[in-house]
Amino acid sequence: MRAFTLFFGLMLAALASIAIFTYPAWLLLHPYFDFPFHRIGDRIGMLALAISFTLVARRVGMADKRSLGYALPRPLFVREMLKALVFGVVGMMAIVGIMSALGLLDWSQASTVTGGKLVKIVFSRLASGLAVAFIEETMLRGVMFSAIERESGTKKAVVLTSLVYAAVHFLDSYHDVDAHPTARSGLDLLAGMLHRFAEPLVMADAYFCLFAVGMVLVMIRARTGNIAACVGLHAGWVWVMLFTRDLTKPVRDQPLSFLLSQFDGFVGWLVFGWTVLLGIFLVRYYAPQTSRA
Repeated sequence: MRAFTLFFGLMLAALASIAIFTYPAWLLLHPYFDFPFHRIGDRIGMLALAISFTLVARRVGMADKRSLGYALPRPLFVREMLKALVFGVVGMMAIVGIMSALGLLDWSQASTVTGGKLVKIVFSRLASGLAVAFIEETMLRGVMFSAIERESGTKKAVVLTSLVYAAVHFLDSYHDVDAHPTARSGLDLLAGMLHRFAEPLVMADAYFCLFAVGMVLVMIRARTGNIAACVGLHAGWVWVMLFTRDLTKPVRDQPLSFLLSQFDGFVGWLVFGWTVLLGIFLVRYYAPQTSRA
Protein backbone atom coordinates (compact mmCIF):
# COMPACT_ATOMS: atom_id res chain seq x y z
CA MET A 1 0.00 0.00 0.00
CA ARG A 2 3.01 2.31 0.07
CA ALA A 3 2.61 3.13 -3.62
CA PHE A 4 -1.04 4.10 -3.19
CA THR A 5 -0.23 6.13 -0.07
CA LEU A 6 2.52 7.93 -1.96
CA PHE A 7 0.38 8.92 -4.94
CA PHE A 8 -2.63 9.79 -2.78
CA GLY A 9 -0.32 11.95 -0.69
CA LEU A 10 0.82 13.73 -3.84
CA MET A 11 -2.80 14.58 -4.63
CA LEU A 12 -3.32 15.97 -1.15
CA ALA A 13 -0.12 17.98 -1.47
CA ALA A 14 -1.33 19.41 -4.79
CA LEU A 15 -4.54 20.52 -3.08
CA ALA A 16 -2.54 22.05 -0.24
CA SER A 17 -0.45 23.97 -2.78
CA ILE A 18 -3.64 25.71 -3.92
CA ALA A 19 -4.26 27.05 -0.42
CA ILE A 20 -0.63 28.08 0.09
CA PHE A 21 0.52 29.51 -3.23
CA THR A 22 -2.55 30.94 -4.98
CA TYR A 23 -2.60 34.29 -3.19
CA PRO A 24 1.16 34.97 -3.61
CA ALA A 25 0.85 34.00 -7.29
CA TRP A 26 -2.14 36.31 -7.68
CA LEU A 27 -0.17 39.20 -6.13
CA LEU A 28 2.61 38.63 -8.67
CA LEU A 29 0.36 38.24 -11.70
CA HIS A 30 -2.48 40.65 -10.99
CA PRO A 31 -0.65 43.88 -11.90
CA TYR A 32 0.02 42.48 -15.38
CA PHE A 33 -2.73 39.93 -16.08
CA ASP A 34 -6.43 39.88 -15.27
CA PHE A 35 -6.58 36.17 -14.42
CA PRO A 36 -9.44 35.18 -12.06
CA PHE A 37 -8.22 34.08 -8.65
CA HIS A 38 -9.85 30.64 -8.90
CA ARG A 39 -8.22 29.96 -12.28
CA ILE A 40 -4.76 30.69 -10.89
CA GLY A 41 -5.49 28.24 -8.07
CA ASP A 42 -6.69 25.59 -10.50
CA ARG A 43 -3.53 25.89 -12.59
CA ILE A 44 -1.29 25.77 -9.53
CA GLY A 45 -2.93 22.54 -8.40
CA MET A 46 -2.65 20.96 -11.84
CA LEU A 47 0.98 22.04 -12.23
CA ALA A 48 1.93 20.77 -8.77
CA LEU A 49 0.27 17.42 -9.45
CA ALA A 50 1.87 17.03 -12.88
CA ILE A 51 5.37 17.88 -11.63
CA SER A 52 5.12 15.64 -8.56
CA PHE A 53 3.72 12.70 -10.53
CA THR A 54 6.50 13.05 -13.11
CA LEU A 55 9.29 13.22 -10.53
CA VAL A 56 7.95 10.34 -8.46
CA ALA A 57 7.28 8.18 -11.54
CA ARG A 58 10.92 8.55 -12.53
CA ARG A 59 12.14 7.87 -9.01
CA VAL A 60 10.16 4.64 -8.62
CA GLY A 61 10.93 3.42 -12.13
CA MET A 62 7.49 4.07 -13.63
CA ALA A 63 8.43 6.51 -16.36
CA ASP A 64 8.87 3.94 -19.14
CA LYS A 65 6.29 3.46 -21.89
CA ARG A 66 4.97 0.17 -20.52
CA SER A 67 4.33 1.60 -17.04
CA LEU A 68 2.66 4.68 -18.52
CA GLY A 69 0.43 2.48 -20.66
CA TYR A 70 1.98 3.35 -24.02
CA ALA A 71 3.74 0.06 -24.79
CA LEU A 72 1.89 -0.47 -28.09
CA PRO A 73 3.55 0.74 -31.30
CA ARG A 74 2.12 4.12 -32.27
CA PRO A 75 0.05 2.97 -35.29
CA LEU A 76 -1.52 0.17 -33.26
CA PHE A 77 -2.11 2.48 -30.29
CA VAL A 78 -3.92 5.00 -32.51
CA ARG A 79 -5.98 2.26 -34.16
CA GLU A 80 -7.09 0.80 -30.83
CA MET A 81 -7.81 4.26 -29.46
CA LEU A 82 -9.96 5.27 -32.44
CA LYS A 83 -11.87 1.99 -32.35
CA ALA A 84 -12.59 2.50 -28.67
CA LEU A 85 -13.56 6.11 -29.37
CA VAL A 86 -16.32 4.81 -31.65
CA PHE A 87 -17.43 2.35 -28.96
CA GLY A 88 -17.52 5.17 -26.42
CA VAL A 89 -19.51 7.52 -28.63
CA VAL A 90 -22.06 4.87 -29.62
CA GLY A 91 -22.47 3.68 -26.04
CA MET A 92 -22.96 7.17 -24.64
CA MET A 93 -25.31 8.20 -27.45
CA ALA A 94 -27.44 5.17 -26.58
CA ILE A 95 -27.84 6.29 -22.97
CA VAL A 96 -28.62 9.84 -24.13
CA GLY A 97 -31.34 8.35 -26.33
CA ILE A 98 -32.73 6.45 -23.34
CA MET A 99 -32.73 9.62 -21.23
CA SER A 100 -34.57 11.48 -23.98
CA ALA A 101 -37.13 8.69 -24.42
CA LEU A 102 -37.82 8.76 -20.67
CA GLY A 103 -38.40 12.51 -20.79
CA LEU A 104 -35.36 13.29 -18.64
CA LEU A 105 -33.69 15.72 -21.06
CA ASP A 106 -35.11 19.02 -22.32
CA TRP A 107 -33.79 19.69 -25.85
CA SER A 108 -35.65 22.97 -26.39
CA GLN A 109 -32.53 25.15 -26.29
CA ALA A 110 -30.95 23.07 -29.08
CA SER A 111 -33.39 24.61 -31.56
CA THR A 112 -31.72 28.01 -31.13
CA VAL A 113 -28.21 26.76 -31.95
CA THR A 114 -26.92 27.79 -35.38
CA GLY A 115 -25.02 25.43 -37.66
CA GLY A 116 -21.73 27.24 -37.09
CA LYS A 117 -22.11 27.12 -33.33
CA LEU A 118 -23.02 23.43 -33.49
CA VAL A 119 -19.84 22.65 -35.42
CA LYS A 120 -17.83 24.64 -32.88
CA ILE A 121 -19.40 22.73 -29.99
CA VAL A 122 -18.70 19.38 -31.67
CA PHE A 123 -15.01 20.02 -32.23
CA SER A 124 -14.32 21.90 -29.00
CA ARG A 125 -15.93 19.13 -26.96
CA LEU A 126 -13.97 16.50 -28.86
CA ALA A 127 -10.77 18.36 -28.01
CA SER A 128 -11.84 18.56 -24.35
CA GLY A 129 -12.65 14.85 -24.29
CA LEU A 130 -9.27 13.88 -25.73
CA ALA A 131 -7.39 16.18 -23.36
CA VAL A 132 -9.20 14.89 -20.29
CA ALA A 133 -8.78 11.28 -21.40
CA PHE A 134 -5.03 11.49 -22.06
CA ILE A 135 -4.31 13.32 -18.80
CA GLU A 136 -6.44 11.15 -16.51
CA GLU A 137 -5.59 7.84 -18.17
CA THR A 138 -1.85 8.52 -18.12
CA MET A 139 -1.83 9.56 -14.48
CA LEU A 140 -4.35 7.14 -12.98
CA ARG A 141 -4.46 4.04 -15.16
CA GLY A 142 -0.92 4.59 -16.33
CA VAL A 143 1.47 5.56 -13.54
CA MET A 144 -0.68 4.95 -10.46
CA PHE A 145 -2.08 1.63 -11.66
CA SER A 146 1.38 0.30 -12.59
CA ALA A 147 2.89 1.30 -9.25
CA ILE A 148 0.11 -0.22 -7.14
CA GLU A 149 -0.06 -3.37 -9.29
CA ARG A 150 3.67 -3.97 -8.97
CA GLU A 151 3.55 -3.65 -5.19
CA SER A 152 0.10 -4.95 -4.20
CA GLY A 153 -1.31 -6.88 -7.17
CA THR A 154 -3.86 -6.24 -9.87
CA LYS A 155 -7.03 -6.50 -7.74
CA LYS A 156 -5.96 -3.79 -5.32
CA ALA A 157 -4.75 -1.62 -8.19
CA VAL A 158 -8.14 -1.95 -9.91
CA VAL A 159 -10.15 -0.98 -6.82
CA LEU A 160 -7.91 1.77 -5.45
CA THR A 161 -7.47 3.62 -8.74
CA SER A 162 -11.24 3.48 -9.29
CA LEU A 163 -11.90 4.95 -5.84
CA VAL A 164 -9.55 7.84 -6.55
CA TYR A 165 -10.87 8.34 -10.10
CA ALA A 166 -14.43 8.75 -8.83
CA ALA A 167 -13.42 11.08 -6.01
CA VAL A 168 -11.45 13.60 -8.08
CA HIS A 169 -14.54 14.42 -10.14
CA PHE A 170 -16.12 16.14 -7.13
CA LEU A 171 -13.51 18.87 -6.90
CA ASP A 172 -15.62 21.89 -7.81
CA SER A 173 -14.65 25.11 -9.50
CA TYR A 174 -15.27 27.83 -6.91
CA HIS A 175 -15.62 31.48 -8.03
CA ASP A 176 -16.72 33.32 -4.88
CA VAL A 177 -13.13 34.30 -4.07
CA ASP A 178 -12.56 36.18 -7.34
CA ALA A 179 -14.00 39.58 -6.39
CA HIS A 180 -11.72 40.66 -3.52
CA PRO A 181 -8.90 38.16 -2.83
CA THR A 182 -7.22 38.30 0.57
CA ALA A 183 -4.48 36.36 2.31
CA ARG A 184 -6.98 33.68 3.34
CA SER A 185 -8.61 33.37 -0.09
CA GLY A 186 -6.45 30.36 -0.92
CA LEU A 187 -7.98 28.48 2.00
CA ASP A 188 -11.45 29.64 1.01
CA LEU A 189 -10.84 28.45 -2.54
CA LEU A 190 -9.76 25.02 -1.35
CA ALA A 191 -12.74 24.76 1.00
CA GLY A 192 -15.07 25.69 -1.85
CA MET A 193 -13.50 23.08 -4.12
CA LEU A 194 -14.05 20.38 -1.49
CA HIS A 195 -17.53 21.40 -0.32
CA ARG A 196 -19.32 18.47 -2.02
CA PHE A 197 -17.55 16.00 0.26
CA ALA A 198 -19.46 17.49 3.20
CA GLU A 199 -22.66 15.91 1.82
CA PRO A 200 -21.71 12.36 0.79
CA LEU A 201 -25.29 11.10 0.52
CA VAL A 202 -26.19 13.81 -2.00
CA MET A 203 -23.38 12.75 -4.33
CA ALA A 204 -23.64 9.00 -3.68
CA ASP A 205 -25.39 8.14 -6.97
CA ALA A 206 -22.85 10.08 -9.02
CA TYR A 207 -19.94 8.62 -7.05
CA PHE A 208 -21.06 5.01 -7.60
CA CYS A 209 -21.59 5.75 -11.28
CA LEU A 210 -18.10 7.20 -11.69
CA PHE A 211 -16.63 4.36 -9.65
CA ALA A 212 -18.25 1.89 -12.07
CA VAL A 213 -16.81 3.83 -15.02
CA GLY A 214 -13.38 3.70 -13.40
CA MET A 215 -13.69 -0.04 -12.82
CA VAL A 216 -14.53 -0.69 -16.47
CA LEU A 217 -11.61 1.38 -17.70
CA VAL A 218 -9.05 -0.05 -15.30
CA MET A 219 -10.10 -3.66 -15.96
CA ILE A 220 -9.57 -3.02 -19.66
CA ARG A 221 -6.18 -1.52 -18.80
CA ALA A 222 -5.29 -4.60 -16.78
CA ARG A 223 -6.38 -6.96 -19.55
CA THR A 224 -4.74 -5.19 -22.48
CA GLY A 225 -1.58 -3.99 -20.78
CA ASN A 226 -1.96 -0.47 -22.24
CA ILE A 227 -4.27 2.55 -22.10
CA ALA A 228 -5.14 2.89 -25.81
CA ALA A 229 -8.69 1.59 -25.44
CA CYS A 230 -9.10 3.46 -22.13
CA VAL A 231 -8.22 6.77 -23.78
CA GLY A 232 -10.64 6.15 -26.66
CA LEU A 233 -13.56 5.09 -24.48
CA HIS A 234 -12.97 7.89 -21.99
CA ALA A 235 -12.74 10.53 -24.72
CA GLY A 236 -15.88 9.26 -26.45
CA TRP A 237 -17.89 9.28 -23.24
CA VAL A 238 -16.76 12.77 -22.25
CA TRP A 239 -17.32 14.10 -25.79
CA VAL A 240 -20.95 13.01 -25.97
CA MET A 241 -21.68 14.00 -22.37
CA LEU A 242 -20.30 17.54 -22.78
CA PHE A 243 -22.06 17.96 -26.13
CA THR A 244 -25.36 16.85 -24.58
CA ARG A 245 -24.98 19.15 -21.59
CA ASP A 246 -24.37 22.08 -23.93
CA LEU A 247 -27.63 21.46 -25.79
CA THR A 248 -29.98 20.17 -23.09
CA LYS A 249 -31.15 20.68 -19.55
CA PRO A 250 -32.04 17.90 -17.10
CA VAL A 251 -35.75 17.59 -16.34
CA ARG A 252 -36.23 17.62 -12.58
CA ASP A 253 -40.01 17.30 -12.21
CA GLN A 254 -40.57 13.84 -13.70
CA PRO A 255 -41.17 10.67 -11.62
CA LEU A 256 -37.91 9.20 -12.98
CA SER A 257 -35.85 12.33 -12.46
CA PHE A 258 -34.11 10.68 -9.52
CA LEU A 259 -32.19 8.63 -12.11
CA LEU A 260 -30.17 11.76 -12.92
CA SER A 261 -27.83 13.00 -10.23
CA GLN A 262 -27.97 16.38 -8.51
CA PHE A 263 -24.22 16.56 -9.15
CA ASP A 264 -24.33 17.37 -12.86
CA GLY A 265 -27.76 16.27 -14.07
CA PHE A 266 -26.26 13.46 -16.11
CA VAL A 267 -24.38 10.74 -14.28
CA GLY A 268 -26.48 8.88 -11.74
CA TRP A 269 -28.33 5.61 -11.26
CA LEU A 270 -29.38 5.36 -14.92
CA VAL A 271 -25.84 5.79 -16.22
CA PHE A 272 -24.59 3.50 -13.45
CA GLY A 273 -26.82 0.65 -14.64
CA TRP A 274 -25.90 1.27 -18.26
CA THR A 275 -22.19 1.33 -17.36
CA VAL A 276 -22.45 -2.05 -15.66
CA LEU A 277 -24.22 -3.61 -18.66
CA LEU A 278 -21.87 -2.00 -21.17
CA GLY A 279 -18.88 -2.85 -19.01
CA ILE A 280 -19.68 -6.56 -19.12
CA PHE A 281 -19.52 -6.46 -22.92
CA LEU A 282 -16.39 -4.31 -23.04
CA VAL A 283 -14.40 -6.30 -20.51
CA ARG A 284 -15.24 -9.52 -22.35
CA TYR A 285 -14.41 -7.94 -25.69
CA TYR A 286 -10.99 -6.86 -24.49
CA ALA A 287 -9.94 -10.37 -23.51
CA PRO A 288 -6.22 -10.57 -22.65
CA GLN A 289 -5.22 -12.96 -25.38
CA THR A 290 -7.14 -11.05 -28.09
CA SER A 291 -5.79 -7.64 -27.13
CA ARG A 292 -2.18 -8.71 -26.79
CA ALA A 293 -2.31 -10.61 -30.06
